[in-house]
Amino acid sequence: MRPPEALPTFQEGPPTGTELEPGPPPEVRDPRRIAWIRRRASAGRMWTTYRRNALGMIGLAVLILFVLVAIFAPLLASKEGLKATCPCNGIPFSPPSLKYPLGTDNFGRSVLTLTIWGSRVSLTVGLLATAISIFIGSFVGIVAGYRGGVSESALMRLTDWFLVIPFLPLAIVLASVLSPSLGVITIVIGITSWPSTARIVRAQVLSVKTRPYVERSRALGASGWHLNTHHILPNVGPLIFANTILTVAIAILSESTLAFLGLGDPLSVSWGTTLENAFGSGAAYAGQWWWIVPPGLAIVFVVLAFTMCGFALDEILNPKLRER
Repeated sequence: MRPPEALPTFQEGPPTGTELEPGPPPEVRDPRRIAWIRRRASAGRMWTTYRRNALGMIGLAVLILFVLVAIFAPLLASKEGLKATCPCNGIPFSPPSLKYPLGTDNFGRSVLTLTIWGSRVSLTVGLLATAISIFIGSFVGIVAGYRGGVSESALMRLTDWFLVIPFLPLAIVLASVLSPSLGVITIVIGITSWPSTARIVRAQVLSVKTRPYVERSRALGASGWHLNTHHILPNVGPLIFANTILTVAIAILSESTLAFLGLGDPLSVSWGTTLENAFGSGAAYAGQWWWIVPPGLAIVFVVLAFTMCGFALDEILNPKLRER
């Protein structure tokens, strides 16, 4: 009698020589982590492209310089020098000297101290006003572009109303009616400078919402919130960011203009209030150039630096503007 044949044995898992390669670790397969990896890679490519723009790098260097001056203002100049009755002040209307490199004002305060501390107020008001303006403009533009219909018509008519009214007279009226303070100036600039952002964002949303991947997501049952936060806003975000850089320059210039007209906070020192005090005391007619030139140049350099950075970002985000 023959012995029974041995039954074939099976190996657990794939046969030898055909093992499957190990997959990526679980944290790499996480969709959120994949999204962050892609965003970091995109930011790296954007920075690499930005570094090739000479004007953009010069503007960024100037901005970093002014931001450092504003942050370390207490280390660069004593705040006591801002007081009109401080005994540490010098002789009024003194020209530049070793003790006062930029001269003194009508109270004997150092113009260099006024310029250093003025950077804090001007930059803070400019950034906060820009944040208000960009938030309102982006919200109006996204809602009008996505919803359409009556909502779009109403929001665009409101935007057109703000556009046709001259900015400066409207800002002067609002600043005159409300109490003069930095908060009021910030709000006035923010609520009067958003219409251009709204129209730009709306035009981009109208283009994005008709793209195939948005239509596909809508057909699969995605909600309006999902479409706006996962598809429309990420595509409109770079445009909003580039427009933010340009809006900061306009906000700083607007704050200086309102302060120069005497509508700023009289208890704070900014570049605009310094110029207003200088012209009010007749510095322009008395030849006291050291009281006018430093804060004026500071405004020019900051506005120009933001504009240069904005143009550089615009070239990065718009491939049609890149040099070939």
